[in-house]
Amino acid sequence: MSGPCSYDRPRRYRRGAALTLFLAGVLATGAVTGTWSDEAEGAVGHGIPKRAASGARPPEAATADRAAVERAATEAIEDGKSGSQAAAEVVSRSGDRWSTIYTEGEFEDFQQQLDGAYVGVGLWVRQLAGGRTEVSRVQPGGPAARAGIAVHDRLRAIDGRTTQGQPVTETVARLRGNAPNGSRTPAAGAGTPVRLDLQRGTRRWSLTLHRIRLRTRNVTVDRPAGPHGPTRVKITSFARGTGAAVRRAVRGASPHGGVLLDLRGNTGGLVTESVATASAFLDGGLVATYDVQGSQRALYARRGGNTRLPLVVLVDGGTMSAAELLAGALQDRGRAIVVGSPTFGKGSVQMPSRLPDGSVAELTVGHYRTPSGRTVDDAGLTPDLVVEDHAERRARTVLSGLGTGT
Repeated sequence: MSGPCSYDRPRRYRRGAALTLFLAGVLATGAVTGTWSDEAEGAVGHGIPKRAASGARPPEAATADRAAVERAATEAIEDGKSGSQAAAEVVSRSGDRWSTIYTEGEFEDFQQQLDGAYVGVGLWVRQLAGGRTEVSRVQPGGPAARAGIAVHDRLRAIDGRTTQGQPVTETVARLRGNAPNGSRTPAAGAGTPVRLDLQRGTRRWSLTLHRIRLRTRNVTVDRPAGPHGPTRVKITSFARGTGAAVRRAVRGASPHGGVLLDLRGNTGGLVTESVATASAFLDGGLVATYDVQGSQRALYARRGGNTRLPLVVLVDGGTMSAAELLAGALQDRGRAIVVGSPTFGKGSVQMPSRLPDGSVAELTVGHYRTPSGRTVDDAGLTPDLVVEDHAERRARTVLSGLGTGT
């Protein structure tokens, strides 16, 4: 996760899902991208934003003006101030929940994370009721795992600064050693120390870890019932190579057991990888349409995917953006049964551009729709089978009844 913005707390919360669908071709990345997990130390994103309040402007109406953002940045730089902070203030006033500003270092960090790499200690964290922060996941082999930190341990402080009541974005940024937005101080690199204060039950202790370069595992595959049972493919985010990993899993899946594609908690990633994943199950055809400043465009699956393998997709309220795009395409095309709870509802498109000081403005320019023309913003996707409890068990039951692929 890259460093937090320092301008205002609402912006920090919104920015958790701000790396939604954006057209990165402007900056030579050549991809449409979506959001990443809000909890992962190695993820791009800063926490799920709150829904728009009743009576608030719809997403289509709340967009930042690119010219105004660039003008504010230029004037600030001429006055010897932070261009990125001035731009962020314009974006914040616009009411656009999804647009955001990245310093040059933050955006470079994001580019590295699209490859699944980050500098940190290997922790995922979440905030509980009352403002406490606890460990939600520990990356195997990372500094935190080697030090014996476990899931549900409370993270009380980082380098002497309390985490109580602080946004997950700030906690993660401090774990990673990212400098505040607008600061000229470079982010802490591999080998730098970070001191953690922890609690497990009544036991409290402190330790110092050293950050290292880590890689996230975005696709996990397991066959708990053996080689002839269902194959579970869990995608936590759409980093580079995700589509290829899913295609390998599909090739190794039993035609008798089918595939359970688990997108729960997946807040997005590279939309090109989302389309590549759809291509593993489709033989060409439409995946989504989107508009960029009034110009309609489309995303298509490649031909040659496995269209006969039984497929069930698991979703929940944490399924967002590029993950919703994938689930919606498979649902609309009649390729999969979608099981779980309604998805988050994030379907706006952002386009990044460089500002005079090297920072990057990522501004909303349009919205995407599923193949049948459904919009995702706010409404999200409704599963074919809505299940709040024991969703995976129900999904496996559905998958067993879909018949044998041939």
